Amino acid sequence: MNIKIHQINGTSIAEVISEVLIITSLQDALDLIGNCSYQGAEKIIVYKQNITPDFFDLKTKLAGEVLQKFSNYRMQLAIVGNFSQYSSNSLQSFIYESNKGSLVKFVSTLEEALS
Repeated sequence: MNIKIHQINGTSIAEVISEVLIITSLQDALDLIGNCSYQGAEKIIVYKQNITPDFFDLKTKLAGEVLQKFSNYRMQLAIVGNFSQYSSNSLQSFIYESNKGSLVKFVSTLEEALS
């Protein structure tokens, strides 16, 4: 795992780059928040392919638990990827509602995540 820090308008944003899954459990998310915070990041960008598919199955409750930790630690998160493959109405609603807020964004490009 590599963490690249971007400086945008005085804000440190950690882009997490990895060839393997980095969030497979709630503990992984907590470790990521801690690691990025330690490096001075105020926001985190992760890629969809680095998150376990269980996250996108809302029945597992992993997405809710993970996003609750980001909320508790006031760490903004952008997840970059193509989410059109998911046909679940509940997941599409979850993504839509998340994108209306300011804490978590589901975006299609790195540029969107950085903006």
